[in-house]
Amino acid sequence: MSSIGATDGLVSVPPVIASLREIRAQFPALQRREGNHAVAYFDGPGGTQVPQRVVNAMSDYLLYHNANTHWAYPTSVETDEMLLRSRTVLADFLGTTADQIAFGANMTTLLFHIARAIGRGLREGDEIIVTELDHHANIAPWQAVARERGAVLRWLPLDVKTFRHEEGALERLLSPRTRVVAVGAASNILGTISDVTSIVAKARAAGAITVVDAVHYAPHHLVDVQAIGADFLLCSAYKFYGPHVGVVYGRADATAALDLPRLEPAPDWVPECLETGTQNHEGIAGAAAAVEFLAGLVPGDTLAFSRRARLAQAMSELQVRGDALFVQLWEGLQRVDGVTLYGPPPGTPRTATLSFRVNGHASEDVARALVAQGTYVSHGDFYATTVAQRLGHAEEGFVRVGCACYTTAEEIERLIDGVKTVVRGAA
Repeated sequence: MSSIGATDGLVSVPPVIASLREIRAQFPALQRREGNHAVAYFDGPGGTQVPQRVVNAMSDYLLYHNANTHWAYPTSVETDEMLLRSRTVLADFLGTTADQIAFGANMTTLLFHIARAIGRGLREGDEIIVTELDHHANIAPWQAVARERGAVLRWLPLDVKTFRHEEGALERLLSPRTRVVAVGAASNILGTISDVTSIVAKARAAGAITVVDAVHYAPHHLVDVQAIGADFLLCSAYKFYGPHVGVVYGRADATAALDLPRLEPAPDWVPECLETGTQNHEGIAGAAAAVEFLAGLVPGDTLAFSRRARLAQAMSELQVRGDALFVQLWEGLQRVDGVTLYGPPPGTPRTATLSFRVNGHASEDVARALVAQGTYVSHGDFYATTVAQRLGHAEEGFVRVGCACYTTAEEIERLIDGVKTVVRGAA
């Protein structure tokens, strides 16, 4: 295990994170039952369950500190303090500073806002690169900009054999007219992790603005925006055990350069210039509490360790657990006749998220049938519409399952048994 530097300069490693039993005890949703089964939530890629401390943080804010910002009375001052504290916590989560963190309704809304601002500086014939592997939240805003500004949209293609970007394609697409490169760090439908650091470096060398969708990546791997080097990186708190709030890292000079739509009296300083109107204050408090939940998985005397160090330890060990569960999931479903798996195999850069199809069954029917085993799974194209089209299942979609911090090996086996039951029903 690699060592992590403590805040006092000593080199040491925080203790092993909380046990699975201790983690699960923090999630009231796990008490829900379907018949004789405790519910197993495999819908985490679309939104995870929430620990009690997140709800407590949100209710505490609403009950005792609720106010609007930048006024002189105590609850307004407390709201300002909460927002700064939350920016600081999310900055630790992403590897940056509080003055480069902003919040919004969700990643999609934030990205439409940022894309519109970037679009104001584009001219006819300028080029925007998007990818076939992405969620459409990082495609549709650029399609709108291209239509409005006469820009040219260029697509980084998906290799349907490797489930990754087509090798060498980015280099062929980059040109002196490239102004924006928008890419996802991980695919929410296939689990593919892309080498965004390399992509961003090539795009910036070409003079392009870089925008990274880290919504699916952030719950599984600790983001380091300094290492990635992007101008903007976005994620969503409800994918990492928080409420429905979007988070954006905007490099300070890149944010300051945006021609943002805004009300004249509204803040014009970084990062608040990215935030339109009154924010979801209780949700922001909850987002910070979700990060604190993850950091708090490192037990014992944690005062010697920075929040970032504790996050690194917790997420590293959660990744090890998730990888083991994913191997169990992949190998178990792979042995079921009539089931087709999509995405890179275990042992390659990917998250613990898997999409599959059951021959002879619509994905929605499979999801409904699995409820009888107390397993909740997602179905459809998950807004990764282009991926579904390239794989030939735009109409039927897929069944998608994901492992979260509360997932158990028993739940994986129950899911596999449930899929076997569905297949037998189709025979």
